Amino acid sequence: MANELKFGVYCEIQNGYGVDYAKNIWDVFRLIEHADQLGYDVFSVIEHHFFQEFSISANPMALFAAAAQKTRNIRFRTLCHTLPLRNPVVHAGELAFADIMTDGRLDVGVGRGHAWEYVPAGIPMEETQGRYEESLEILELAWTKERFSYHGKYYQLEDVSVVPKPLQKPYPPVFMVGTSGAAFEIGARKGWALAFGGPAPVAAFKPGVDRYREACAKYGTKAKVACVRAVYITEDERQARAECETAIKKFFSYNATALPSIRTGAAMKQRLLDSNYAFYASEIMETLSKLTYEQILAEDYAFVGTPAQVLDQCIALQKTIPVDEILIIPHYGDIEAWKAERTQALFASEVMPKLRRA
Repeated sequence: MANELKFGVYCEIQNGYGVDYAKNIWDVFRLIEHADQLGYDVFSVIEHHFFQEFSISANPMALFAAAAQKTRNIRFRTLCHTLPLRNPVVHAGELAFADIMTDGRLDVGVGRGHAWEYVPAGIPMEETQGRYEESLEILELAWTKERFSYHGKYYQLEDVSVVPKPLQKPYPPVFMVGTSGAAFEIGARKGWALAFGGPAPVAAFKPGVDRYREACAKYGTKAKVACVRAVYITEDERQARAECETAIKKFFSYNATALPSIRTGAAMKQRLLDSNYAFYASEIMETLSKLTYEQILAEDYAFVGTPAQVLDQCIALQKTIPVDEILIIPHYGDIEAWKAERTQALFASEVMPKLRRA
């Protein structure tokens, strides 16, 4: 029997200069309450540091712990925790604590994060792949073993006990994110889910998703795939396209604002390649700020229009890459919170029921 299609909301908490940090964060908090009332299954945010236009979401677990006290059913997910930025044995206890504070409604998204976060954090990006893989092993041990030891290249742990343990057993659901096929292989072997999305055409993600599904088949695990798409909905097509233009162009522009920090010459490009960050050494990211609004809409970088038009785009998504979960991004590019609420409401009332029956 096929999985029932799930729906969620994703937010990067982008923050243009001059936009009040606190107001922006509380706006997102209220979007979580609103999404819970509308029946969404999950609310996700990124973890990101240092570059505010991209995101000020420095502590998703604080947001989730607070929101859990004001919501009843919605789950909470970080896409993703940037594992190499933290000591994993400490992080394991923090995540378990958050699982308790959210009453067992926590999902854990994991990844290496964006390449540009490591220079300001003082962590060599060449170490991130190894630190990431060791962190995955340590998190699992910390959550499932009363005491354990670990001897890796980066972490040496002897007879450690991590407390508290997660409320969910054996631990919260894990979602892999990123562009690395090698990482997807790890997730498939462990039976973890995969989340993809970001500012690119849907078809661009198909090779990675196919590799993940093939690996799940090889290991005998059940594939679970979630897709993230920026969305803007009103009842009138022309109104939707006119209202959304400024915010959606900012969304794509903000996604590229940190790029100059790692585009500092041939030596840095080689470091990116050596660190398995070839995506950031390519020209793909640079194209985001150059996309015209017409290109963004025509190539399905975002779903904009009436509920019926967005429904058609979601059905087309399912034909290109069948997914188990669709997460919309309604809040981006300094958009007014009430417009994001309207998109959430129209998607919930006009699109979700029809997709469930499709």
